[in-house]
Amino acid sequence: MAIAPASGSAGRTDEQIQRDVLAELKWDARVRPNEIGVAVKDGIVTLSGTVDAYSKKWAAEKAAHRVRGVKAVANEIEVQLPTSSQCTDEDIARSITAALEWDTGVPLEQLDITVSKGWVTLRGTVEWQYQREDAERAVSRIAG
Repeated sequence: MAIAPASGSAGRTDEQIQRDVLAELKWDARVRPNEIGVAVKDGIVTLSGTVDAYSKKWAAEKAAHRVRGVKAVANEIEVQLPTSSQCTDEDIARSITAALEWDTGVPLEQLDITVSKGWVTLRGTVEWQYQREDAERAVSRIAG
């Protein structure tokens, strides 16, 4: 039985894309491929499974996007933080404020920081793109 190429996926079959996404996950040191399930239909990759850090979820998504023929990624990976990494929203907000003060050239007074159920939202205006990137980098490393 032959699998027809998914339309618009650069002439690659869903099976080829799935195989390549799994190989990409295997070579990405940030994730363990046995934690991630990969399904492909019409060039759209669905990632599933459970990981212990948001950075792993994002790394898996980036790995899938690197594969030729992937049209879109549905990231359904769940994050279950270890009990030792769980923090209150107040703890996270305190850590974010400290990280932005210590590790970036971002004027903190120009940002509105909101933490709700572990989700962080930064709003504001900065003069330079590097300031936006610095803020994103500093916040993405905060545990919790």
